[in-house]
Amino acid sequence: MPEFTAVAFAFEVRFFVYLVITLGAALLSVIALTHCAVQKPDAFSAVGTLSKGAWLGILAITLLLSLLLSVRGGFMFTLIALAAALVYLLDVRTGFKDLRGGGSSY
Repeated sequence: MPEFTAVAFAFEVRFFVYLVITLGAALLSVIALTHCAVQKPDAFSAVGTLSKGAWLGILAITLLLSLLLSVRGGFMFTLIALAAALVYLLDVRTGFKDLRGGGSSY
């Protein structure tokens, strides 16, 4: 019987790892979505990226799919939502900082 206990423990650990990643991706998506919503639409064209509506759509749809389908084993959508949020936060948000002159001097 110890092998069944080890298998059950492995599934519990996997569940909690998926849960932490899903919640982290949801948090980053909400942060990116909020940041995107408060920006002016003309700032997106100044940075040279997709429009504000496109980014709002991408971030909202990936967040929604991640939260709805992660319950049914759709962990791939969580990873897609995480990737979309990270691209926005690391690329577009950084472009806004550089545009305002708040970038690093290094």
